[in-house]
Amino acid sequence: MKRHAFTLGLLASFLLSAVAHYVRAPTFSPTVQFFISAVAIIFVAGFLGKATESVAHYAGERLGGFLNATFGNAAELIIAIFLVKDGMFEIVKASITGSIIGNMLLVLGLSVLLGGLKYKEQTFNVKLAGHNGSLMLLAVIALFIPAAFARSFTTQETSNLSIIVSVILIIAYLLWLVFSMITHKNELSDEVVEHGEAAWSKGLSIVFLIIATAMVAFQSEWLVHTLEPFSHQYGLSELFVGAFLIAIVGNAAEHSAAVMMARKNKMGAAVEIAVGSSLQIALFVAPVLVLLSLLFGKTMDLVFTTYEIIAIGVAAFIAKSISKDGATTWFEGVLLLVVYVILGIAFFLV
Repeated sequence: MKRHAFTLGLLASFLLSAVAHYVRAPTFSPTVQFFISAVAIIFVAGFLGKATESVAHYAGERLGGFLNATFGNAAELIIAIFLVKDGMFEIVKASITGSIIGNMLLVLGLSVLLGGLKYKEQTFNVKLAGHNGSLMLLAVIALFIPAAFARSFTTQETSNLSIIVSVILIIAYLLWLVFSMITHKNELSDEVVEHGEAAWSKGLSIVFLIIATAMVAFQSEWLVHTLEPFSHQYGLSELFVGAFLIAIVGNAAEHSAAVMMARKNKMGAAVEIAVGSSLQIALFVAPVLVLLSLLFGKTMDLVFTTYEIIAIGVAAFIAKSISKDGATTWFEGVLLLVVYVILGIAFFLV
């Protein structure tokens, strides 16, 4: 019954969003269009999360968490590509900021809190936690340096630095995958926890994953077209729209998947989804967007605002502090969520 209700909501919201985008009837005001698109992408992201989890069942715990993080980021990546194409670089960088802090604070915080309410203490690989902490600091450093030197550089020099840093970060991230998935796979893996039954067969899971990704692509484009009129109507800053509205909507898949893993006492997979997703955004997605912007004729730089760098630095600091011992309790989840709410209020008032 629950699955039928979700399927009905998915199809209804997706079709209604398509009508709102293509028909453009007077009844669909900017607010209504944005609301319909936001609801639809949450359903689509949920479908993507279910398909990814089902594929992950056949791929194993460690690779499963990586797949959840990767396909969970599909919504943000596709939204960002359309924004880059339209030259809306400030919203793109704000959405990157929002995705990083959203995963490290909101997704991880909800997972730790809701998992901790069921289990007194949850553990995961302490070595993986240490490496994640180091990679978080690398992400902060990589985003800080272009901003720190931008004032002394010309626009062209800033663009060149951004391109070079982007290539270096992509190489570093790919080497991390080799390190964590191949050469040191056993050292960084968690104790195997018995899986339940997958939602679908292996073949059907892959088919649904492809369909869900395609639906995310369409829905992301429709959502992007509602952003500008919606934000102008309510006087919202690009920073708040990108860092919180887009990020929260786009992170829907990670929310459901990570919390579901934590409630099953698979905190290692939940951390892989939340923290791994933040690292993927900072070390791979953001650099890829810089390189993709070259195809559209204008280079997006990696110069983030002071507010954005502070937010990412604060999120990395507390996430590293809480996860460094390889164990979590529900109160640590509360701490992460408190920091997220404080940042949200500050961004709204900017």
